[in-house]
Amino acid sequence: MVGETVITVVGNLTDDPELRLTPSGDTVAHFTVASTPRTFDRQSNEWRDAETLFLRCSVWRQEAEHVAESLTRGTRVIVQGRLRQRTYETREGERRTVIELEADEIGPSLRFAAATIVKPPHGGVPAGSRGGPRPSAEDLFTRPDGGERPVPAEAGRHAPREEAEPF
Repeated sequence: MVGETVITVVGNLTDDPELRLTPSGDTVAHFTVASTPRTFDRQSNEWRDAETLFLRCSVWRQEAEHVAESLTRGTRVIVQGRLRQRTYETREGERRTVIELEADEIGPSLRFAAATIVKPPHGGVPAGSRGGPRPSAEDLFTRPDGGERPVPAEAGRHAPREEAEPF
């Protein structure tokens, strides 16, 4: 939607995702991502950790099930979604406000790990889809006549960069 705050967070899961079923029958997974920015101090020639951000996240429907099946505590993830502010009242009558990330996309970071992709069988509209089904990866790389689309010449080439120490 227009005007929503969309962010991307890279960090580690602090616990296994918690999968629940809402009273309306929707599936939701909740998890927390801990993200610690690192900077290099040239004077001491050392990496320094800044203050850790703990961000509570939620993901819905089929994507929630995939998250719960695929990700565990400590997994380094990349999460993109929309910030949501929610106000609630505690049992003691205190009003509290929290900011959470409603995830549209989440996946493991492949910087320090490898992942195996397993596609579920087709059977409905993908989670998070707005306006109809998304094309499959095969559709993206196949021409309408059945031939394969050419891979751009610059694909796979990246400029070298400095690597930070692993977390």
